[in-house]
Amino acid sequence: MKGSKIFLRDKPIELLMCLTRGNVKEKYPSLLAKDSRCTYSHTVHLLQKMEKADLVKFEKQGRLKLVALTKRGQDVADLFDSINKTFEKKLLQQQ
Repeated sequence: MKGSKIFLRDKPIELLMCLTRGNVKEKYPSLLAKDSRCTYSHTVHLLQKMEKADLVKFEKQGRLKLVALTKRGQDVADLFDSINKTFEKKLLQQQ
C-alpha cells in the first residue's frame, strides 16, 4: 500500500498527529475520532488502513481496543510534524 493513498488528505494526517499528542498513552478509536473531529466509522477505517501500512497497532485491553503508533508510524508522524513546522515558519516570515 502506498503512503500517498493514506496521507494526502487532512483527516488522516490529523488522526496520525492525534496519536502523538497529549500525555495519555492509552488511546482508543472513539477518543481519536473526537480529537480529530472525524466520525467514528471513518476513524476506524483510516486506522485499519494505517495498520495495514504498519503505522499503528491495536492491542486489546479488556473491552477496550487501544491504538498505538509503531516505530514506522512515529517516524512518519515526526516527518509530518517537521513539514508542518516548516510551513508555519514560512507563514510567520511572510507576516
